[in-house]
Amino acid sequence: MGRSPIPAFRSANSVILPALLAAISIGSAPITVPRVSFNSASVLATASLQTTAQAAGQRVDSVRAHKAAKKKPKSSRTHSAADTVPSKKVAPQPAFTVAPLPNSLLPKNRIVVYYGNPLSKKMGVLGEYPESVMIAKLQQEVHNFQVADPATPVIPGLHLIVSVAQGSPGKNGTYRLRMTDSLIDHWCKLAESKGYLIFLDVQVGHSTVQSELQPLLPYLKRPYVHLALDPEFSMHHASEGVVPGRKVGVMDAAEINYAIRTLADIVKQNKIPPKVLVIHRYTQKMVSNYRDIRPVPEVQVVMNMDGFGQPWLKRDSYDAYERMQPVQYTGFKLFYKNDKPMLTREEVVKLKPSPLFITFQ
Repeated sequence: MGRSPIPAFRSANSVILPALLAAISIGSAPITVPRVSFNSASVLATASLQTTAQAAGQRVDSVRAHKAAKKKPKSSRTHSAADTVPSKKVAPQPAFTVAPLPNSLLPKNRIVVYYGNPLSKKMGVLGEYPESVMIAKLQQEVHNFQVADPATPVIPGLHLIVSVAQGSPGKNGTYRLRMTDSLIDHWCKLAESKGYLIFLDVQVGHSTVQSELQPLLPYLKRPYVHLALDPEFSMHHASEGVVPGRKVGVMDAAEINYAIRTLADIVKQNKIPPKVLVIHRYTQKMVSNYRDIRPVPEVQVVMNMDGFGQPWLKRDSYDAYERMQPVQYTGFKLFYKNDKPMLTREEVVKLKPSPLFITFQ
């Protein structure tokens, strides 16, 4: 019998621009974040980001998962990631099937992206290194995945967090911080100059998908610019008053379908190739009514398996939330520092279904 799927856990570092944060340890007192300068504008992220019972609970749950694994029979406990097999249940068909248009990116390609924010070294590899070093590392990963699966061409991309969830409400009470146009434009131009894709990632906080998409519409008209949504930090309807990062958020299919319709209209009006919409997921409940998500020919939907953890945990979660709850295409996130150990590129491409969107954080 296979292990019961247990969600992999993400770091609370992504709650707020971690460049603003001191190190946080379990059991410490609440931390007030200092005022910093952001492109000549002062940004006050006054989060009292304490490592609450919620944060501690995530750590405890992770430990419990590890202990539960140790209670398995020895033959199961000693399995490597490569040995872990998906459940034998027949995977259901997606609720809505859409044939790709001839100029679609998927499924004929695999996309490999570096994720993060350039203002923080702790939110992901995109901001951890100087641009030239980061680009070189990304190119190496593109090569690695091409070697792991020679039959599938690999396209590089950047994954830029443009709306960052915050620990304080801010002037408008939305618990999110938008990046400036100049910052977004710089990274879009960098992607274009390299022949890369770029994904604009939105953490809505107490804002809405509708509100956060509006300032991004001019960028999304560019054929190489795509969109990502992060339900983890979507707090506005199911968790009123909850600070992002203290509780896992929820995004409903209706909100995702709004993004799909918006992108589809952009594709039709501007006569450009189909867009890719990435939805991060690592728990059962963070995407509600998933079977109501409706891909259309103009928008290809990727459910991206987020979360870090041990290999068996990530594989079981992928099996539970990707294979057994299909929407359209699948993705998989790899954490250089938090996966222990990180699955190899060869192991990742052998997952069923083989993920066509790979994120490095």
